[in-house]
Amino acid sequence: MTTNDFFQVALYLVVLLLLVKPMGQYMALVFAETPNRVTRWGAPVERLLYRLSGIRAEDDMSWRRYAMTMLLFNVAGLLAVYVLQRVQQWLPLNPQHLGAITPDSAMNTAISFVTNTNWQGYAGESSMSYLTQMLGMAVQNFLSAATGIAVLIAVIRGFVRRSSLSIGNFWVDMTRSTIYILLPLSFVMALLLVSQGVVQNFKAYVDVPLTQPIVATEVVKDTQGYTLKDAAGHDVTRDTPVRVQTLPMGPAASQIAIKHLGTNGGGFFNANSAHPYENPTPLSNFIEMLAILLIPGGLCITFGCMVGDRRQGWAILCTMLLIFVPLTFAAVMAEQAGNPVLHGLSIDQQASALQAGGNMEGKETRFGIAASGLFAAVTTAASCGAVNAMHDSLTPLGGLVPMWLMQLGEVIFGGVGSGLYGMLAFAVVAVFIAGLMVGRTPEYLGKKIEAHEMKMASLAVLLPCALVVICTAIAVLVPAGVAGIGNPGVHGFSEVLYAVSSASNNNGSAFGGLSANTPFWNTLLGVCMFFARFPLAIAMLAMAGSLAAKRHVPPSAGTLPTHTPLFVILLACVVIVVGALTFLPALALGPIAEYLMSGH
Repeated sequence: MTTNDFFQVALYLVVLLLLVKPMGQYMALVFAETPNRVTRWGAPVERLLYRLSGIRAEDDMSWRRYAMTMLLFNVAGLLAVYVLQRVQQWLPLNPQHLGAITPDSAMNTAISFVTNTNWQGYAGESSMSYLTQMLGMAVQNFLSAATGIAVLIAVIRGFVRRSSLSIGNFWVDMTRSTIYILLPLSFVMALLLVSQGVVQNFKAYVDVPLTQPIVATEVVKDTQGYTLKDAAGHDVTRDTPVRVQTLPMGPAASQIAIKHLGTNGGGFFNANSAHPYENPTPLSNFIEMLAILLIPGGLCITFGCMVGDRRQGWAILCTMLLIFVPLTFAAVMAEQAGNPVLHGLSIDQQASALQAGGNMEGKETRFGIAASGLFAAVTTAASCGAVNAMHDSLTPLGGLVPMWLMQLGEVIFGGVGSGLYGMLAFAVVAVFIAGLMVGRTPEYLGKKIEAHEMKMASLAVLLPCALVVICTAIAVLVPAGVAGIGNPGVHGFSEVLYAVSSASNNNGSAFGGLSANTPFWNTLLGVCMFFARFPLAIAMLAMAGSLAAKRHVPPSAGTLPTHTPLFVILLACVVIVVGALTFLPALALGPIAEYLMSGH
């Protein structure tokens, strides 16, 4: 690892930690029970929105009503995005006259954006109209992120309230998340991105003649999206002369801002944040990485403020950093070490020089290895999924890190809201284990953790794990699943495992060698994304309702302090053990086997 690598990672962490405290304190004021200096300036807008929508902001909801409202609202959004894709050819703001999206792809994309996953089996610039991008994708980027924050705030109220039958009002939490947090931050970030060269317009695509025409070789696919094979089993290809390059345009900056701030990750263009119109400079890259973890990190501080003990929030944040920092350095070091297969080979001087600089395959030269490896760790620690490099080209260990970060349940920062309430489920499990060790009823933040809370926390912890294991097995056993694998052998298995892990933890990134825009993959991954999001959120709301109804228990001599380094280590160990025991056999068949086969 070079000095430059260390400096880039360290600088990112320092700036992030400087920002999360004021961000977290601000968000605590947004969701405070009483009016304050933050909510007063937006109160007229709030009241107008409630009046127009027929919402009674003063009405608190039980956890069942809160969960049902959340689910119905998101299902309605899912259907709206699906219909929008199916009829986009008849709607305005479609200068390229793009046609309707196929039913399976449209449903997969609708589920993906509503669940905050943003898995993309399509290329945005060749599939989606400007209206679909704005009214469908960008709107859901805001609403799915706001949903995650709302559920988290309701869960926090479960710990704060005493002998209460309610956990808040979903519409109020959604509205405040959007108008006080997501919209202002997105507006500022969009302007910063435009200043760096990110496009924001409604122009038609621009055709530019090439000074030197080329011939492009492309793989031929059938109507189902599968690669055609010849009699010898080789891919069928065709040569196409290229004399003109088409430069895509569009309102990209406004969508890219919320894509990062809301840990959504869905790119306006196919290459995502590797595209020069999405992420043109090292500064824009740094801004985008900061935006990914800003709100998830700040919400830890918000948690501490709302429960009345800021040490609790810092303990959760330290747990996340305890796992995130070593894995980030591991990813960067693995990429800096280069491809082990090339070591010792007789290759020309130019190739030797490139290899000496690390594994630059699939990376943008304007970012380099450190910024690419850091971005990969950041986007998978959060459930963002945006990428500035090709994850399929990462070294075996460099690819293992982002894969395992997702498999840990997207709780190492995780998605906006969802990451923290996932970590709180692990915290409940940790205090339960500690209670078993000393033979007393476990407590967390003054609330006794009993059978119902443990069932809900266990469901939230184990459901994503079960989806990954079961759906990966289905994918490698069904011919339609295997047909999408672009690379045979252990790396092909890694592509499948990564895709299912990404969908089942609402991340959205991918190893690009998997052809996943087929009816089988669209259906399988759609099921994973839906059940990884909503049953888990409902389980946490059920736990919040149970906790809110309980009385506060004063701490005693036998109460486990949950703000100490001991608890931080215990919580980190619980997260790691669950991830290691569940996925070590699968990882051994994929990236670990690939690492061993590469000459180690």
